[in-house]
Amino acid sequence: QKISFQASNPGQFENDSDVLWQRGHVPETTVYHGRVGINTDAPDEALVVCRNAKVMGRVMHPSDSQAKQNIREVDTNEQLRRITQMRLVEYDYKPEFAFVMGIKDT
Repeated sequence: QKISFQASNPGQFENDSDVLWQRGHVPETTVYHGRVGINTDAPDEALVVCRNAKVMGRVMHPSDSQAKQNIREVDTNEQLRRITQMRLVEYDYKPEFAFVMGIKDT
């Protein structure tokens, strides 16, 4: 089966190969081998969303407690000692990145 898209720029997908979009191994999934941008034409990661996103359900992340076990308290003094050994930095976004991402205060 083919996957259909409706785009504001109908020629947007003309150069994409059909091989990039594939049916996933898990039922009702689609796999794209490349980068996907929503409200950007220059995604620099697997998925870049430039605006708000609404999620109707859970977003699982490796840091979620549902993905962990053996959660326990740690020695606070030892952790503070480790933090003092960390390298802390400040930075400004590159202007071209800030522009593409819609960041006004770099």
